[in-house]
Amino acid sequence: MKYALLLMGHINDPACGEDGGASPEEFFAFDKEITDAGVVVSSFALEDERVMVHTDDSGERVVASSGPFAEVQEFVGGAYIIEVADVDEAIAWARRSPGSAPGGHVEIRPLAPY
Repeated sequence: MKYALLLMGHINDPACGEDGGASPEEFFAFDKEITDAGVVVSSFALEDERVMVHTDDSGERVVASSGPFAEVQEFVGGAYIIEVADVDEAIAWARRSPGSAPGGHVEIRPLAPY
C-alpha cells in the first residue's frame, strides 16, 4: 500500500528551540536510510517561497505571492511517498523521521487507489 508521509513543522514553536528543530544532517541521514530500504516511491522538500491562488469575495481568482496569507502555525516542509505492507510499517518510518522530533510531526495519509 502507498502512503504519503507529510513532514509538518510549526512556526515559532518553543519546542524547536533556537535552531528550529532537526538539523539538515538528520534529514539527510533519514533520507539515506529510507531510500536504501527500498520503500520510497518519490520524495520532495519544499522551499520557503510560495504563491497562493484563491477566490476572493467577488468570485475572482486572485494570485498572491507576497501575502497577506492566513496566519497559519504549521507548514509542510516536504513529503515522501512510500510503498509498504501496511499502516503499521508507515508509522514505523514516521517515528524514525526527524520530522517527528519536537517542533514537528509526520502526517500519514494513504494514497487513493485511483
